[in-house]
Amino acid sequence: MHSPNRPKHVRGDGRLAELDLLRFIAALAVVAFHYLVAYASVWGDRPAELFPALAPIAGLGILGVELFFIISGFVILMTVWGRGLGGFARSRFVRLYPAYWLSLGAVAALYAITGAKALNPKLSPGEYLVNATMLQRLFKVTDASGVYWSLWAELRFYLLMAVLVIIGVTYRRVLAFAGVWLVAALGAELLGNDLLDEIVMPRYAPYFVAGMSLYLIHKHGSAWLPWLYVAGGYGLSINAALGRVHSRVEAAGFKNMPVTDVSVIITITLIFAVMALVALGLLRLRPSRTLTALGGVTYPLYLFHGVVAVALIPVLVEDLPPWAVAVTATLVAILLSYLVHAFAERPVQRLLKPRKAPQSTSGPAVQVEKASVP
Repeated sequence: MHSPNRPKHVRGDGRLAELDLLRFIAALAVVAFHYLVAYASVWGDRPAELFPALAPIAGLGILGVELFFIISGFVILMTVWGRGLGGFARSRFVRLYPAYWLSLGAVAALYAITGAKALNPKLSPGEYLVNATMLQRLFKVTDASGVYWSLWAELRFYLLMAVLVIIGVTYRRVLAFAGVWLVAALGAELLGNDLLDEIVMPRYAPYFVAGMSLYLIHKHGSAWLPWLYVAGGYGLSINAALGRVHSRVEAAGFKNMPVTDVSVIITITLIFAVMALVALGLLRLRPSRTLTALGGVTYPLYLFHGVVAVALIPVLVEDLPPWAVAVTATLVAILLSYLVHAFAERPVQRLLKPRKAPQSTSGPAVQVEKASVP
């Protein structure tokens, strides 16, 4: 195994503009899946029938979250390297909760004020309060928005990473941690124990582990063991992705979710290949205001696009063709997301950010951690 002390190549931990673009693409993929395939109750019709040519591709947007998970594994490991537990916890709180609370308030207001019925979670005020903790799944309370499910996976990943931070983040400890987690994920998948599944996350762990391993390659150079973890994560991810898509096809029918096994395998392969190119430094984009803005709006876009769909699509669908409705709703969602990012997220983050951060958490490394959540 290649020594971490004498890496073949070492790149700085500055902002990776390519991750900003990849996150935005992943968010748009999720939006496309919901707007063009999944949101039948919003359209009052089957979206796949309204967009027959786009549905087979848009349906693959369900895997945008999987790309988020790989990026999260990569970036969160970058974030915790050289950082203490308190700094890590604070950074995650500031990153996750402000936009989340705004989106939760928007969901509650939408159904309370407009009487909209599409995608209505039908929650009591107390259940909305439980959602405010982001721990609603722990308490068996319905998510206020369907996209919140992935945040529960992220929170559990952060908890596992907190254990690693307590132990101490070094090259070899990360390798040991990732290897144990990958083996545990395989075991949990075979055993099918509910409690073990909640802790180990066998269907999502392969993406997080692959992302962490790719960051080790990015930081310390290629070595056989991290690449072995990436390959193992890839194999388990194919199985997990097929299972998730199959469950959707079984629920909606292939006509309404026209996604084939071959297209799923190709998509996961492309996701891993692109992230490998990022890790190796072969896919580089020059940082720009545009890419930074796209990275910034990604999380709000993920959180708010459902609210925009429910509020806008039923109003527009009577007067505009479906394609115009979908484009308009997407542009409004992006604009709203930018406003949330610029006038809510960033001010709160500046307010709560420590005035004097340790050297390892200042500058570009703090910027790049924004690439960690959907």
